[in-house]
Amino acid sequence: MKLSRDELKGLMKNKMMKAGLPEDQAEIVSEILTWSDERGYHSHGAVRVEYYSERIAKGGWTINPDFKWDVTGPCSAIFDGDNASGYVAVKYAMEKAIDMAKENGVAIVGVKNIAHSGALGYYTEMAADADMTAITFCQSDPMAVPYGGTEPYYGTNPISFGAPTADGRKVIFDMATTVQAWGKILDKRARNLEIPSDWAVDEEGNPVTDPHKVNALMPIAGAKGYGLMMLVDVFSGVLLGVPFGKHVSSMYHDLSEGRGLGQLIIVMDPNRFVGLDAFKQSMSQVCDELGEMKPAPGFDKVNYPGERAVQRKEKQMATGGIDIADDVYEYLISDKVHSYSKSYDHKNRFAD
Repeated sequence: MKLSRDELKGLMKNKMMKAGLPEDQAEIVSEILTWSDERGYHSHGAVRVEYYSERIAKGGWTINPDFKWDVTGPCSAIFDGDNASGYVAVKYAMEKAIDMAKENGVAIVGVKNIAHSGALGYYTEMAADADMTAITFCQSDPMAVPYGGTEPYYGTNPISFGAPTADGRKVIFDMATTVQAWGKILDKRARNLEIPSDWAVDEEGNPVTDPHKVNALMPIAGAKGYGLMMLVDVFSGVLLGVPFGKHVSSMYHDLSEGRGLGQLIIVMDPNRFVGLDAFKQSMSQVCDELGEMKPAPGFDKVNYPGERAVQRKEKQMATGGIDIADDVYEYLISDKVHSYSKSYDHKNRFAD
């Protein structure tokens, strides 16, 4: 099913408003979900709406949050999200971090007590649009084994950075610290296909190729990915005084309760370093030089981070709209807030 941007955004917004989310917040969440879907990040797009709507309806998001902005130093602050939508809280926090960086050169903002905040690239693109460069990372539910371990301890713990260029392009990098996302394993299950042996492990910590035997995901590059998972958890969990490691709340454990997640935002003003014009010119040069490089066998081009996402967006717009799975579309146009037969409540970390 192909939908125009406005059609998709409107359906998602209306569904979450029906669940009880105020219109101004539903506008923000639906915009970020649309941003994800139009770039091909479908695991962070419309497919999430039924889960969010169920959580909203059951009280798991604070729909009238009491946000608190606590400036703790010239370049540091804590933003308490009062267990509201992570999308709304992190967007507001990034706006404030950008203002702080413009004033003082650097801003480090801890965002705590929030729900899931979606694709992190949206927030670092906000900074790039403001001629800033930024890094953000956040915790997620424990579903990955530490290097050498057999039990889940850390989450997929994503990392994103963004930077502007001199010609309107934006470098936007967004990655999980696991080899593969759980959604990819679900896809293999549905099609009865095996998974590569470096994606996941069973209950004994042994690599598996049967997607039905997956107990936990594996970190990228072994010990290196494990270290990155810890880095994310230390700075978005331990540093902010919210639950960390295996104590991070599950996305599906109890949809009537807040999750208390943490996220860290770092924004830097290039003017306080090399200068904005020089920085942007160099970033354009980097993108050009990568694109001019001879590609390896099987590749058409060396892309800079975020380039393919923009290409996917342009292709979708040129071919009739954003691709949405038929079952997701049927849910969005239905009268129901969520399906009781497909409830996400009190499921395990893989929504089983």
